[in-house]
Amino acid sequence: MQITWNKCQGDTWCPLNTVDLTHNHFDGLEGVYIIWHGGQNPRTIRVGQGGIRDRLNSHREDQDIQAYSGLGLFATWARMSASSCDGVEAYLASQLNPLVGERFPDVTPIVVNLPW
Repeated sequence: MQITWNKCQGDTWCPLNTVDLTHNHFDGLEGVYIIWHGGQNPRTIRVGQGGIRDRLNSHREDQDIQAYSGLGLFATWARMSASSCDGVEAYLASQLNPLVGERFPDVTPIVVNLPW
């Protein structure tokens, strides 16, 4: 499945802790997301699904995720139907091996393009 990963203005990756989650872009936005740190060796920190505004907002308060904030935290997300989210999240988790989170949907993965 080909999906569109979102970037911020200027075609740059969105900083997790400062992206404007009050923007109307996030109104009713459901889908999947990826959070990673920049660092010298960038790594995926978290993948997930749900209401993007609410999920990213909660991750701003998550100590396990914020432990990497000194390396620069970034996020991207893609809108999709709820019926595809479990399979896409399972695929992203298997491909990106996130540092935080160990329980992912036990479903057939749905292959999608990665954002980078």
